[in-house]
Amino acid sequence: MQQDEVPGDELGAVLDAAPPAVTEAEVAALAQARFGLAVAVRPLTGERDRNFHLRAADGAEYVLKVIHPAEDPAVSDFQSRALLHLAVAGATLPVPRLHPPLSGDGPEALWRRPGQPDCRVRVLDYLPGRPLHLAAPGPAQRAAVGATLARLDLALWAFRHPAEDHALMWDIQHALRLRPLVAQLPGAEDRALAGAVLERFATHALPVLPGLRRQVIHNDFNPHNILADAARDDVVAGIIDFGDMVRAPLVQDLATAAAYQMAEEGHPLEGPAQLAAAFHGICPLAEEEVAILADLIATRMAVAVTISGWRAARQPENAPYILRNYPRSLAGLRRLGALPRAEAQAYLRKALTA
Repeated sequence: MQQDEVPGDELGAVLDAAPPAVTEAEVAALAQARFGLAVAVRPLTGERDRNFHLRAADGAEYVLKVIHPAEDPAVSDFQSRALLHLAVAGATLPVPRLHPPLSGDGPEALWRRPGQPDCRVRVLDYLPGRPLHLAAPGPAQRAAVGATLARLDLALWAFRHPAEDHALMWDIQHALRLRPLVAQLPGAEDRALAGAVLERFATHALPVLPGLRRQVIHNDFNPHNILADAARDDVVAGIIDFGDMVRAPLVQDLATAAAYQMAEEGHPLEGPAQLAAAFHGICPLAEEEVAILADLIATRMAVAVTISGWRAARQPENAPYILRNYPRSLAGLRRLGALPRAEAQAYLRKALTA
């Protein structure tokens, strides 16, 4: 697919279709038959998949994920095996442990229902804690997020999988694929801003990316996918949702996380810089990575605004979940888009060398 091609079935099928229809009774029976778990079931939210909280009689808690039928089985396997890898390479990280099915023939179960498309099913530990977006933000919390992401990336460094280069709309190294969707943003000024950010990416970041270090990354380290400790806002207690993993430039993972740390007041890059400094302290960035970090942060915001607006229009029943980060991303895009590129680079360089 060319950089400027309209997202089609390869990129949009999973995002453009509603998650599979599944009942709680079906999930309870499935958990018992395929995973040996007798549980009470309640639904959880999800972007592409159907997610359920499971509670066993002994108090053990799990998440059962019915994976979108349009998801490539190889991509699903990629995500599951990354969790198996992290159970060893990142044993001290607050990552859910995967529970393979009783069949023992892989990390997931294949679920077949009459008249329904086949779905793959994954069971994970349910991690306690509060979603980070409900906790009070601050410098200590941002530092904890940056340090945790650095540890996660170091643990993923050696992980490889045949499906690691799969096509994903949220993969900002291919952001120019979304150019046609920018026209669907409702405001003329926001369309112009998103377009300008993508042009900045094309001019300054895209030519540099092939020469940067690459690895499998989480690719969605946003406050909805991070759990804070029950008692402390600045302690990361859980990392969830590995559904956007890809192999990409390492700095892309940092940029994605930093894009969700922009405060409403102060310098636009103050929050992102606090996170980046903590990341840099554990996993040092090269100069060429620092030089395009602000470009990638802005690109992530443009991608988030563009995809979320496009998807919400097609799935109004799931729009509240899809648009949960939209106001933050749009406000951040407006603030960062108005900042001269040289000033953004200088600010981040100073923060990382302080």
